[in-house]
Amino acid sequence: MLYRLHGTIQPYAWGGHDYIPQLLRREPGDQPAAELWFGDHPQAPSTIEADGRLLPLDTWIAENPARALSAQSRQRFGNRLPFLLKILDVRLPLSIQLHPDKAQAEAGYAREEAAGITRDAATRNYPDDNHKPESMIALGDFWLLHGFAPLDTIYRRIDSRPSLAPLAALISAHGLLDAYTRIMQATPAALAAWLNPLFTRPAPQDVSTDPDYWLHYATRAMHIDPARPDPGLLSFYLFNIVHMKAGEGIFQRARLPHAYLRGQNIELMAASNNVLRAGLTPKHIDIGELLRIVDANPVNPAILAPPASHEHAPHAYPAPVDDYTLTTVRLPDGMNLPLANPEATILLNLEGRLRVTAGEHSLELRGGEAAYLTPGTPVHLDAHEGCYIVIASNR
Repeated sequence: MLYRLHGTIQPYAWGGHDYIPQLLRREPGDQPAAELWFGDHPQAPSTIEADGRLLPLDTWIAENPARALSAQSRQRFGNRLPFLLKILDVRLPLSIQLHPDKAQAEAGYAREEAAGITRDAATRNYPDDNHKPESMIALGDFWLLHGFAPLDTIYRRIDSRPSLAPLAALISAHGLLDAYTRIMQATPAALAAWLNPLFTRPAPQDVSTDPDYWLHYATRAMHIDPARPDPGLLSFYLFNIVHMKAGEGIFQRARLPHAYLRGQNIELMAASNNVLRAGLTPKHIDIGELLRIVDANPVNPAILAPPASHEHAPHAYPAPVDDYTLTTVRLPDGMNLPLANPEATILLNLEGRLRVTAGEHSLELRGGEAAYLTPGTPVHLDAHEGCYIVIASNR
């Protein structure tokens, strides 16, 4: 079966005001439109048009688990959609953050449940018991932090900035994890001694992988007082700064520290909202818990190539998880494509007009509009005006 699915907007303060409303052909509102969610996560479930009713997707799945999900999916993940699809518009840098692995999430969730911390409490680290691996695809120029940089990159950045010499000494003496622990727990005076000299350097004007650009940009954009600098600002000197082009993808595994800095993207993840933050945020920060699970091993970012410009077949962005699969396809005007998946699938169209047909039932999807396909539903996709389609499912 084929059902129309309406995304839910999240008005986080770091979001832009224009991109998502324009995608949905709406006037911008007073609040930011940071994220557009497609899924059944109870924090902001999508709305499904089914059986003559408009229902939250989590309610509909609970009422119709055998129709909504495959038997295999229900056995492995329960009566819930195992993935969450989003569109993000990043106007201001997000918090430095990471997500737990499955065992850590289950243990943390049980611990906080036993402690009586309500699931919507600001101090809650684990509102659910799931891990949160993530894949993303850039929709244009996109900037992010992604894991600790190789040590030679970190030393090269530090060596050209004398005030950061104590950080090199910490890393050499204690290793990257212990040094990062000491940095995150440093006094305001120590942070000021390391960072204040950098604030006096001329701010680079052009966006680049230069950490000084992002130091000045984040401090200005997030109204950070240089007299009391945020320890997260030092992440620009310790983490990989990655510039992605439209269509490029990247996978972010559990325990990997990261942060989105600027741009718009497609994001697909396991259905979780467990976040541990390390700075650049007014939200709850639990440094002790973050340092307990962070993976401080240096990484070389593995960028997933975009489809070729002439490619009109589905293009997969592989991820080493079973919770989701992420595929996109560009169909020029007049082209059609048959599609079938044994698992529940969300189709999201981002451009043009897409006709989705299942038997005698069909829907037209314009930009920002989505459909929910129950397991095993064969459909035909017919493009009008050229379409860019996101296909989210699970293994």
